[in-house]
Order: sequence, then structure tokens, then C-alpha cells
Amino acid sequence: MPSSTPQHHLVLVGLMGAGKTTTGEECARRLGRAFVDTDEIVAAASGQSVEELFETEGEAGFRARERIALADACAAPEPLVIACGGGAVLDAGNRATMRASGLVVWLRASPAQLAHRVGDGGGRPLLAGAPSVDTLERLAALRAPAYEAAAHVVVETDGLAPEAVVGRVLEELDRCVA
Repeated sequence: MPSSTPQHHLVLVGLMGAGKTTTGEECARRLGRAFVDTDEIVAAASGQSVEELFETEGEAGFRARERIALADACAAPEPLVIACGGGAVLDAGNRATMRASGLVVWLRASPAQLAHRVGDGGGRPLLAGAPSVDTLERLAALRAPAYEAAAHVVVETDGLAPEAVVGRVLEELDRCVA
């Protein structure tokens, strides 16, 4: 990553269930920053849940809204902790925006661990009607190159308690801004 300062954003990416929200909220608290979740920005701006948007506008409509939400979050002048939707990295423009705005950390977990964490899918549109582990294995394989292209660093989360993941993310942030 190019020379960075603590003023840059901390951007978390990863598949659903990777721990972006849990990790992001605690990192934000420890850093004294605001936390934003791009899925929540999209939902608030549209007045619909992510699941409803997928039903009414399809994935393409949701992704268009997600691009705007991500660009807005990354353009914020104050340093934020930003949790991105799992598919945000699929767009090359999104990847460039993330990387230019701060440190991008890929929270990576095995599909089996992700499936355990998301349980019945919890309203996640891409898990509807399919066995979670199978879908997550497919998504992990398809998205791995995009995550690799987006991330400055990878934090493996399998078998780690949320506090340990937060600690590793903050260590990477300290290392990159030193």
C-alpha cells in the first residue's frame, strides 16, 4: 500500500459471514471512528432491505446502488471503518475506490466456517433456496480473484474469536500506517 496516514479509511471486505460488521464495529470503537456498512447505506437510501432490493431491482440494481454507497463512504473526509457488502469487490471501479481510500483488509474464512456463521442465511438473497455451504464454496471460488485484487492484506478468521480478529486487523493497520 502506498504511504498511508491514520486519516485513511479502514475498509473490510469478505464473503457474508466473514465478520465484517462485528469486526468493523469494534475496530471503529477502538479507533474512535464512525462505522459504516455499505449494505445499511443502500437500505437507508432506498427505503428497502437488501433482500427487498434484490427482489424488486435484481442484483444489478442493487450493485448500482452499492457503487454509489461505497463511493460516498470512501469520499468521506473523516476516517471511517467501512464494511463492504460481500459482492462489492466484483466491480473493478469499486476495487479501485476502496484501495485509493485506505487500507483494504480481506477477512477470509473457509466456506464451512462461513456457512456455520450465517446459519439459515439470515435474509441473505444469494443464499435463498440453496444449501449455504455449497453456495459459499461457489462464491468463494468465483470471488477469490476479486478479493485478492482489492485487498492490501488478508486476515484469516477461521477458529478465531472476534476479539482476536479485531486485534489482527488493527495490527495490520498499525503496520501499514507506520
